[in-house]
Amino acid sequence: MATTLQEVDTASQIIYLDHAATTPVREEVLDAMLPYFSEAFGNPSSLYAIAGESRNAIDEARSRVASVLNCRTSEVVFTGGGTEADNMAVKGVASTFDEPGDIVISEIEHHAIIHTAEQLEKDGHHVITVPVDRYGVVKPTDVSSRLGDSDAVVSIMFANNEVGAVNDIPEIARLAKEHGRKTGKNVVVHTDAVQASGKLSLDVKTLGVDLLSLSAHKIHGPKGVGVLYVRRGIKLEALIAGGGQERQRRSGTENVPGIVGMGMALALAENERQQFCQRTRELRDHFLAAVTERVSGVVVNNHPQNSLPHIAHISIPGLEGEPMLLGLDFKGVCASSGSACSSASVEPSHVLIGMGMSYELAAGSLRFSFGKDSREEDVQYAVNALSEVVGQLRGMPSMTA
Repeated sequence: MATTLQEVDTASQIIYLDHAATTPVREEVLDAMLPYFSEAFGNPSSLYAIAGESRNAIDEARSRVASVLNCRTSEVVFTGGGTEADNMAVKGVASTFDEPGDIVISEIEHHAIIHTAEQLEKDGHHVITVPVDRYGVVKPTDVSSRLGDSDAVVSIMFANNEVGAVNDIPEIARLAKEHGRKTGKNVVVHTDAVQASGKLSLDVKTLGVDLLSLSAHKIHGPKGVGVLYVRRGIKLEALIAGGGQERQRRSGTENVPGIVGMGMALALAENERQQFCQRTRELRDHFLAAVTERVSGVVVNNHPQNSLPHIAHISIPGLEGEPMLLGLDFKGVCASSGSACSSASVEPSHVLIGMGMSYELAAGSLRFSFGKDSREEDVQYAVNALSEVVGQLRGMPSMTA
């Protein structure tokens, strides 16, 4: 029987369908972290026993990450999150160039990459933006064809955080490296794999990348901790000066509980990856089928095959995302919009505009992203809630002049 809105007490129950934004820390991860807050709390740089416990915990977490990435433990750098890892990758490499180089990114990168590139452009580097197709996918030859006769950082995300589009990173890396060999230039390839973790294989040897960014809070780990994989031999200038932790790459006393949580969360996500993908794909497909049946005019923005399994991205012509989100929130459903709101204006997502979507359609976009604990009842409830909200908004007079 279909779930009705009256069957869910929104005061006590939340239907959380925004797992692409963040995820709750799972119990196993929290349990692993807790001792390092108040028991084994020693500074890893110190010599006494409880400091040794902290060092051992970091080593174990690093080994877990290295196992998932299929890399050396010495190639794993713990950071303060995915944004820092992205900054460290692009700025850190560009800072080693003898002269200004090329910074090659796609139109739909995370702002951590876009704004980093903008900063580097002010320092004299040449930023090259690669277009995407209507689903948000980068054509590998569009990357390599834009490389010139300069040293370069290529940063193309593995999977997009808004629409779930998956890029062919092995081919992008292969062509970029081939160009570097032909020209004799240093071409370094980075991928932001923050949204891909737990959904796609992160084997860096298969991907062929030099640098890869991760974040714990997307995979039921803690906020404020991430990873940057740095292939051995890659020159990288540190962003933060200090005590020289993380092999001189990231100074500052290590966030031991966070690092432990990062290692545990990534290991669990990898172990459960196939099950997670199968389950969330079923939920997403059910959601998309039901919402297109219940809500007239819905446009599905997911790539039909090449998309992360847990993200459903839709647009509803004639409506704006913010009122729909508020209506859903009132009914206990958490989702996200394709528009980024500020105090002065509402601008459609740069990702959707980069995909060639009209401003009107982009402004009426919603993302629903499912997690390991999402249920069929959640899907049906969310569809019913969205149908009611859209019906109410369509019945209201237009507020635009």
